[in-house]
Amino acid sequence: MARRRAETMEENRAKLIAAARKAFAEKGYAAASMDDLTAEVGLTRGALYHNFGDKRGLLAAVVHQIDSDMAARAQAIGARQSNEWDALLAEGRAYIEMALDPEVQRIVLLDGPAVLGDPSQWPSQSDCLKATQRAIEHLIADGICKPLDAEAAARLVGGAALNAALWVAASDDPQAVLPKVIEAFHALAEGLLVKPR
Repeated sequence: MARRRAETMEENRAKLIAAARKAFAEKGYAAASMDDLTAEVGLTRGALYHNFGDKRGLLAAVVHQIDSDMAARAQAIGARQSNEWDALLAEGRAYIEMALDPEVQRIVLLDGPAVLGDPSQWPSQSDCLKATQRAIEHLIADGICKPLDAEAAARLVGGAALNAALWVAASDDPQAVLPKVIEAFHALAEGLLVKPR
């Protein structure tokens, strides 16, 4: 009985996240109605409050899911590169380019910071930081990057990619801003190299 209840709760949670992801992408956080959202998936507001506390908690769950998906997509792109340095650059570039995706733009890069605060404090960003730090540690050990503090370097590289994506998302012309951002991101990152390219 307890197992079935736990499965039902997890199903309800997944339904609410999926419905909220759609509503927040289409209408934005402020305009999304929790009554409409819960009715759409056949649940009550009580289920929303039980699982997420409130609308803000639901947004946090949606942002975490999308931001984690973004990190996984960026890592998959990085994994296709021929070396760790190119992988690091490709991951950062991919993350920035995702700012053109309307769902990412609205939920993660515009509404997320406005409602949830500093993105660098989000749990999903912490996971990205750890992965970037490990990559930089390997690059330092291999003599590719300067012997700097790996956490400091990872915070700066990750922060540059995040802030670049925020700028692209908030700009009046994201397509025009993107190539400038990518060029500057590469130039900044290459400052870590022992032998600049």
